[in-house]
Amino acid sequence: MGHRESLNLEAHREALLTILREVIARPAITRQQVDHLLRLNPKGRDGIYSRDELITAYRTFAGTALPAFQPAVLERLRRKPIRTSSGVTPVTVLTKPFPCPGECIFCPNDVRMPKSYLSDEPGAQRAEQNSFDPYLQTYTRLQSYHNTGHPTDKIEIIILGGTWSFYPETYQIWFVRRIFDALHDFGRGEDRRAAVEEALRAVSLLHPDRNTVTAQIDGRVIEKRYNAVVQSVYREEMLRSVELVEAVARGERPRSEVDEYATWEELEAAHYENEMAPCRCVGLVIETRPDHISEDEVLRVRRLGCTKVQIGFQSLDDRVLRMNKRGHTVQATRRAVKLLRQAGFKIHAHWMPNLYGSTPEGDIADYQRMFDDPDFRPDELKVYPCSLIESAELMQRYADGSWRPYTHEELLHVLTACFRLTPEYCRLTRVIRDIPSTDIVVGNQMTNFRQIVEGELERQGERSRDIRAREVRFKAVETGELRLEEVWYDSACGPEVFLQMITEGRDIAGFLRLSLPEVAPLTEELAGAAMIREVHVYGQSLEIGEVGSGRAQHTGLGKQLIDRAAEIARERGYARLAVISAVGTRAYYRKRGFEDGRLYQARAV
Repeated sequence: MGHRESLNLEAHREALLTILREVIARPAITRQQVDHLLRLNPKGRDGIYSRDELITAYRTFAGTALPAFQPAVLERLRRKPIRTSSGVTPVTVLTKPFPCPGECIFCPNDVRMPKSYLSDEPGAQRAEQNSFDPYLQTYTRLQSYHNTGHPTDKIEIIILGGTWSFYPETYQIWFVRRIFDALHDFGRGEDRRAAVEEALRAVSLLHPDRNTVTAQIDGRVIEKRYNAVVQSVYREEMLRSVELVEAVARGERPRSEVDEYATWEELEAAHYENEMAPCRCVGLVIETRPDHISEDEVLRVRRLGCTKVQIGFQSLDDRVLRMNKRGHTVQATRRAVKLLRQAGFKIHAHWMPNLYGSTPEGDIADYQRMFDDPDFRPDELKVYPCSLIESAELMQRYADGSWRPYTHEELLHVLTACFRLTPEYCRLTRVIRDIPSTDIVVGNQMTNFRQIVEGELERQGERSRDIRAREVRFKAVETGELRLEEVWYDSACGPEVFLQMITEGRDIAGFLRLSLPEVAPLTEELAGAAMIREVHVYGQSLEIGEVGSGRAQHTGLGKQLIDRAAEIARERGYARLAVISAVGTRAYYRKRGFEDGRLYQARAV
């Protein structure tokens, strides 16, 4: 798949050593100063050395031509350190194009992609380059992180694309299993991408001819619905996949690495291996719709190893949902959130201002409702102002004048109000979707709107209270400077406690989400138990066992938070404390007295 040829380090030895010795000698060197060094020491006619080439050279020469390897030096060389500044390394993978149960008028209809995604979004491009194969996507992303100096031992897997719950169960099990295969191979230093690519070629899935697909959307005329086009374009591929999977299941043919089939037992074996693997899954996220959440579904998703669900609220106004053909009611969202919370999942909502039928003031009221009403109150939130994409049905509403994008001033007004209304227990993960400006017909094309809103708040003497705005990230933090604070609020299942370790200025170094359920559990495994839904310690991600001076990670903050959660549970009359642990954090919780159950871990309080 066109893996880039690596640099001959010996041929460039002297120039690389010159740069690296300077970086080693200057602990306070800035990123700009490193870039200046690279320009002063170019690699001849081929421009300047990339960060990953510099990092590879450092790993190679450390301990021989250079002093012994130091993690601090690697940090000075690291590209985009912000990516792992929240304590984990995120790896996003996309599922293949597949029919979607929704008919939302704002949704793009790019049939080269899973529903709602565009082929020139960065993550979507990476997925298509890897033929949407979970192994290739995961391994290639891990390799990219390693090459640019990021830790790869604590991975949060984020599975995006369409409606996860609408994909066949066999595909879901296989998709997750292959992600774990990639984690394990990468951790062992084994690279099986060539074998996967060969298997894809054998079934004509590697770099498929997309000309027909592209022709379907080039005219931008919405005469066929997304599902009809997807089923038409990918019909042979889908039929072939089903036939192969059925033949494998019957034992009539050996299984290929790209046959979309795996058993629950095989996935659980992969989970077990990952518990102590060098490259561990410390979080697994899927995205779905409220109307596809049921008791059976949340427990099945939990069995896959999932710990967080991205769920599209979009609006909490039934009239707006109807006008946008969302296909579900606010009541469906209420029910979905309650079921997910009962099962301990982190709830990561999507919300969209500027939908057809809404107004700036209506959006602000809708946002306030999301946190005033105990039935919602998400843990994380993506705020995606509606963008007009040419392939979306919304184009018709724009053409007849019944919808228009907000002006810059209107959007700033709405988002500034939303930031003010966001409580400290919620993390605004993203503000503005990363859609290329070339795809947006009219409206906002600025992807840095969070920065603009935060600048407006600062101008008015305020700051956002959300978690992301308060993360300690690269700041030096000593545990003695922190204090534990508890934020209590009600949910549809009972009281919730957000325990946060914060500085005097309210920067957050770690937190724990504790649920004190007052409703019947979804499984007997959770009977009589309070529930830890999340423990997170912030700061630049450190390798397992690594300690950094002034770092929040690996300083005992997690244990302090868990011990306090156990105290609260005992005080409130619970006999046990359960946790919705990720596969790669099971060992961590065992060390803290938790015992394994079928889907959860628990301990006495």
